[in-house]
Amino acid sequence: MLELFFFPTPNSRKVTILLEECDLPYKLSIVHIGRGDQFHPEFLRISPNNRMPALTDHAPADSGEPVSIFESAAIMMYIAEKAGQFFPNDIRRRYDVTQWLFWQMANQGPKMGEQGHFMRADAEKKHGDLSYPLNRFGNEVHRLFGVLNLGLFEKEWLAAGEYTIADMVCYPWAALWKSRGIDLREFPNVERWLNVIGERPAVKKTALIGQDIYQGPDKMAPDEREQFTRLLANQRAVVIPAEWRR
Repeated sequence: MLELFFFPTPNSRKVTILLEECDLPYKLSIVHIGRGDQFHPEFLRISPNNRMPALTDHAPADSGEPVSIFESAAIMMYIAEKAGQFFPNDIRRRYDVTQWLFWQMANQGPKMGEQGHFMRADAEKKHGDLSYPLNRFGNEVHRLFGVLNLGLFEKEWLAAGEYTIADMVCYPWAALWKSRGIDLREFPNVERWLNVIGERPAVKKTALIGQDIYQGPDKMAPDEREQFTRLLANQRAVVIPAEWRR
């Protein structure tokens, strides 16, 4: 059984899309980042980066001890290899897919994440002039939509000539275009691609997963939002848990 440690974020949604596309049985274990569950000693053993998502395969292919993985792209590579789907075996197509996985993890996710952070901070109206980071990350996100648009030129899918984990890993963040001030008319290849992926049954299903847990900070009560922000912003290093020393 695959156990997905989950909170409804774009990074977690990547993995649920793949699991649903592969039609693999899995268990969701909610780690509520707004309550600090990500800092529990047992979760830190699985994900020392204290981030969502993480995965434990309780029945790995070698029949050995459970395999635990953190970082969404690594998780998706593992699942795709386990299922034998959406990650081609031949070297050219596999690395065509892999380069987009690395691009998403190093560029799209982090830059859109920072943009979202400063947009929320600016909305609080208590952090001074944030025009520089808002401009910086707004421009960078616009640039990244341009990268996707270039990558999709005269192509149905991002990589390997087929629907792969490259598309799945990029879709959840790209789907946030409207809230990030992006005019999709500038990026017609991305618009077409988003529309096609968004109509897939597995993708539609994942849009509903976790809605009862979290719908964004703007839907929270003020005290809940303050706690959420306090937990997620300005984190420093986590010390070795006392439980690990026993």
